[in-house]
Amino acid sequence: MPNKIFLYLKNFDWLLFAAVMLLICFGMVEIYSVSLGRGGIDLVNFQKQLFFILAGLGFMFFFAFFDYRNLRNFSNYIYLLGVLALLGVLFFGVTIRGTRGWFNFFGFGLQPVEFIKFVLLIFLARYFSGAALNISPLRHLLISGGGVFVLFALVLLQPDFGSGLILIAVWLSLIVIAGFNKKYLAAILLAAALVGVAGWFFYLKPYQKQRILTFANPSFDPMNQGYNVAQAIIAIGAGGLFGRGIGFGSQSQLKFLPESQNDFIFAVISEELGFFGVFLVIMFFALFFFRCLKSLKKINNDFGIFFILGAVSLIFVEMFVNIGMNIGILPVVGISLPFVSYGGSAMIANMIMVGVIESMIIRSKIR
Repeated sequence: MPNKIFLYLKNFDWLLFAAVMLLICFGMVEIYSVSLGRGGIDLVNFQKQLFFILAGLGFMFFFAFFDYRNLRNFSNYIYLLGVLALLGVLFFGVTIRGTRGWFNFFGFGLQPVEFIKFVLLIFLARYFSGAALNISPLRHLLISGGGVFVLFALVLLQPDFGSGLILIAVWLSLIVIAGFNKKYLAAILLAAALVGVAGWFFYLKPYQKQRILTFANPSFDPMNQGYNVAQAIIAIGAGGLFGRGIGFGSQSQLKFLPESQNDFIFAVISEELGFFGVFLVIMFFALFFFRCLKSLKKINNDFGIFFILGAVSLIFVEMFVNIGMNIGILPVVGISLPFVSYGGSAMIANMIMVGVIESMIIRSKIR
């Protein structure tokens, strides 16, 4: 057993791991910084995040040493468990800021939708790897889309529109990667546009409409929805080249910037660490993507390839949306910055995903 563990550690992708840990360190530094501006030092969230990181590391190494092929074999049961979790949170979950999306365990909130993203990766990787996609492509599109739609619909019932869109974005990314005819993608986008128009009139709540209107015109609601984006842009612009220093960002320390450790942590990094800090964060994400994509050369099965590509798509979309929210080019939809923002469920789910990727890399080297 010790020899096997040593073998696994020897073939572990330490550069991939380093990129993730450096992003986590950036997040912890800024979460600590934000805690300084609360009328004294309040380290509750910092301590909680540290606990989540340690738990995430434990899960990551467990899944790294775990044979990932078992996930493929039990993908249907994992998908069913995900559906049950989403149903359960609708009936027994806790409502926070208008969204019934959390289970409460001993003072800790567990957000199932973060784990559903991982479940979706397994479901899509399993389906696309086991289907002859060049035969009856419309059928495969409908079946995979149906599986995604079930999860999407349950997430919308919370309602969590931002996370629902992430699920759709991952599916669309894998459709493109899988090589489906572009006419199917065009049809999906057209249908999405029609659904979007219908949703505007029959589904979206007033505050969600305000977010979209604010995105189109930031001055539309400057003291409410537009306020968040305006303060984030001010914080980013104030950072300059090297920032104001940790703990010296006026927007975050004086509480002008809402959700500064969650949705708008990128703005905090920009203000306190400047362009240099932002550059490092982007470079660490780039290193993560590079190591994931480089590993594809040695992965010898389609399930692993689709899973890694789906994981890269997921992290990239979340990163892009979060940064876009902060700089005002995308509407605010409540998507955190992976590995950086405060949040236990997202941290643990993402670390599990990294563990599975490491398992694939390890077994591609020792097969």
